[in-house]
Amino acid sequence: MVLVAPDGEEWTAGRLLTASRRLVHGLRAAGLERGDSFAAVLPNGVELLTACLAATEAGLYLVPVNHHLVEPEIAWILTDSGAKVLLAHERFADTVRAAADAAGLPAARRYAVGASDGFRPYAELLAGQPGSVPGQRTLGWVMNYTSGTTGRPRGIRRPLPGTPPEQSQLGGFLGIFGIRPHDGNVHLVCSPLYHTAVLQFAIASLHLGHRVVVMDRWTPEEMLRLVDTRACTHTHMVPTQFHRLLALPDEVKARYDVSSLRHAIHGAAPCPSHVKRAMIEWWGDCVEEYYAASEGGGAFATAEDWLKRPGTVGRAWPISELAVFDDDGNRLPPGQLGTVYMRMTTGGFSYHQDEAKTRKNRIGDFFTVGDLGFLDEDGYLFLRDRKIDLIISGGVNIYPAEIEAALLEHPAVADAAVFGIPHDDWGEEVKAVVEAAPGQEPGPSLAADLLAHCARRLAGYKRPRSIDFIPSMPRDPNGKLYKRRLREAHGERRTPPD
Repeated sequence: MVLVAPDGEEWTAGRLLTASRRLVHGLRAAGLERGDSFAAVLPNGVELLTACLAATEAGLYLVPVNHHLVEPEIAWILTDSGAKVLLAHERFADTVRAAADAAGLPAARRYAVGASDGFRPYAELLAGQPGSVPGQRTLGWVMNYTSGTTGRPRGIRRPLPGTPPEQSQLGGFLGIFGIRPHDGNVHLVCSPLYHTAVLQFAIASLHLGHRVVVMDRWTPEEMLRLVDTRACTHTHMVPTQFHRLLALPDEVKARYDVSSLRHAIHGAAPCPSHVKRAMIEWWGDCVEEYYAASEGGGAFATAEDWLKRPGTVGRAWPISELAVFDDDGNRLPPGQLGTVYMRMTTGGFSYHQDEAKTRKNRIGDFFTVGDLGFLDEDGYLFLRDRKIDLIISGGVNIYPAEIEAALLEHPAVADAAVFGIPHDDWGEEVKAVVEAAPGQEPGPSLAADLLAHCARRLAGYKRPRSIDFIPSMPRDPNGKLYKRRLREAHGERRTPPD
């Protein structure tokens, strides 16, 4: 048994492999060829993992779509990726149907898990297809979409190497963290699989012969129960989950045995020092941290590393290199603050259909996502600031430009600024400050109208939690917005946990 589905159903390796190969044959029968893309708007479960395994064996690009997105956002990804087939779940059918209509994806190429109008049953895609080894097996990839300051997400597209899947060393990624093949390992999926690292950890675990236990909807006590009953050894987490675990009553924490954990690896957002220390005191030295980007490259810190150098996010992976450059492109020596750059020694990437974005923020083979930091004499990375204006809420990146653009679509808005303010549970929440258009009356009524406007255009986690009004935006003569002033004036209020 290699997989435990969210409903507790157990899957053998043979059954999972057969399912993925039937999907390969089904996708090829639907007209997909090497280099084509297909999209999946699916919850955590067998179907999404099967789709990933199929893509990697058939030379296809799987595009996992965040199911919290709203119709225009999903439509953009479907259109931009050129997805030729869409897999969805009945849970998200209404939104996905509207998105597929807007993207012009024919109904004959849409398949849904569960009964959904406007979709063919997922079983039809597999019907009559053999579980035999497909011909012309060649490595495919996942093409994740990441947002940027332009507000439009872009697909991270890596060239297909044209090699057999076995030569990809798909499981080798976990070796960076000291996770070995077999060795009694059990991986717990406790975050959404549409995230780059979460899916990569799960697929790598399967390739290393680990058992994979999948959660659909995460709750802190259910996670502890699964670690206890399934003897889970490694998992991928974000600091918000640590915060909620620590908030459990002591008697609940004591109810479960978590001693099987060897690697509780966290990333995606800064972890407050007091939270990390508390988790290390509870779970021990299995609490480990990494810093990385979907584009590639990264650093890793063990609990021992962090305790010796509080605040570090670690040293470069063996397949990565870190560097710090100043604004003129000069490489800085240890101890000097600058912009953090990374590169992967295993190959590069491009942003799908966006050569300008691909070329931007590069120095040779190095790229940056805009973080500021420094390296110490031993190569340990310390971050001093995050991407300019980036909001990280519950480990999810939120880009203000996209929200500002949505606000500016409203006729009552003359100018808008969005930034993060502290939230005791999520780390940050989205705050908007608006300059009302002439003739508009700022106040609760207009704020409610703007929030409803955002709800029609943005996923829930991107929407402002509150809106303040000011007479005019603090901009310099060239139009540059002084967001620091706005944060100082409007960013001190802390929202308690939900």
